Amino acid sequence: MNQKKVGFISLGCPKALVDSERILTQLRTDGYDITPTYEDADLVVVNTCGFIDDAKRESLDAIGEAMAENGKVIVTGCMGNEAEKIHQTHPGVLSVTGAHAYEEVVGAVHQYAPQVKQHDPHIDLVPPQGVKLTPRHYAYLKISEGCNHRCTFCIIPSLRGDLVSRPIGDVMDEAQRLANAGVKELLVISQDTSAYGVDIKYRTGFWQGQPLKSNMKSLCEALASLGIWVRLHYVYPYPHVDDIIPMMAEGKILPYLDIPFQHGSPAVLKRMKRPGNIENTLERIKKWRSICPELTLRSTFIVGFPGETEDDFNTLLDFIREAQIDRAGCFKYSPVEGATANELDNPVPEEVKEERFARFMEVQAEISKNRLQQKIGKTVHVLIDEVDEEGAIGRTKSDAPEIDGMVYLNGETELSPGDLVTAKIFQADEHDLWAEMTDFRDDI
Repeated sequence: MNQKKVGFISLGCPKALVDSERILTQLRTDGYDITPTYEDADLVVVNTCGFIDDAKRESLDAIGEAMAENGKVIVTGCMGNEAEKIHQTHPGVLSVTGAHAYEEVVGAVHQYAPQVKQHDPHIDLVPPQGVKLTPRHYAYLKISEGCNHRCTFCIIPSLRGDLVSRPIGDVMDEAQRLANAGVKELLVISQDTSAYGVDIKYRTGFWQGQPLKSNMKSLCEALASLGIWVRLHYVYPYPHVDDIIPMMAEGKILPYLDIPFQHGSPAVLKRMKRPGNIENTLERIKKWRSICPELTLRSTFIVGFPGETEDDFNTLLDFIREAQIDRAGCFKYSPVEGATANELDNPVPEEVKEERFARFMEVQAEISKNRLQQKIGKTVHVLIDEVDEEGAIGRTKSDAPEIDGMVYLNGETELSPGDLVTAKIFQADEHDLWAEMTDFRDDI
């Protein structure tokens, strides 16, 4: 008889995507086929996002669509913490579990779509790197779960708990498997990458028979030994981040830091329960760039936080101008259910949020445009992501997939995703670059 088939919908951030990959890997190991269509699926798993209200609405809509199109739905992910709300909205849902509940999800699949034949691991092999939802040439590497911070706008700790670091040997084994499978770029993710190892007191682990400390610097050094691009996301600017910058200058890991600064006003940062020493932060950024001039800074910011004044907002604009943030995402404050910021005085009217969002994006676009203009005439390495009839599209070391800019290589139709080429930049706008290929490289 045919194997049972599972449909899968993955919503939310890269950390949720990694959860989806782990669940899918286990299901494939257990003999299930994964199908992209509702009608072919014996049931559908929806991995939800519950971070802000818009994400919750999207999750409920996705569950509703799966219910309408298939009828047998298992729900997991961050919104799984609101099981009662999910059951009220969609009473026919079979099972609801929270974030990173891998065993429970797989168990529910076994319960509601029991396998008709025994899985033969010698025939139905899962690739050693597991099932990936990203293209073959890049992958997310999750190094920990949860977060020890208690930012007033965030409910992640209540969804995913406190920081739990993965054993460094397990992280490196996974990274090695991915590299062996052809991955050219690893994107290191967690809720707080710089805090890696804090919860286990930076204990010594082992990889390939060698002792290895469970801390950010040791992890970066080990990942650098794989000879592929290593990109750091969700990095808090703790003092020990300074130790990573020389590694970037030496080309061991990518000169790229994704740091969620969130604001530039000390008063707002205090209400957010975020680090608020902006002068110190600006000095450190200058020092980083003096050591590694190629450093790219990506960040996220929130406008319209309760109590944010016009002066606070102007301080934020001054901060991004002085820091010269290369890439920035901006969010209008959303009162997430359960966040302590909802209790703060002086909420900002929606029309003011909209106006400040537009002004922020206008200033940031100008900064980004000026930063990219400085790249014209330079020769860069480009990792190809896609190729169509017009040419190839890729990214430089300064660009993370899906959130940053792209490099267009018009006419280069013979390249393939995962190729690494050298190209000279001849044009730029506020987001993207255009370049002419000068050489094909087969090494990172």
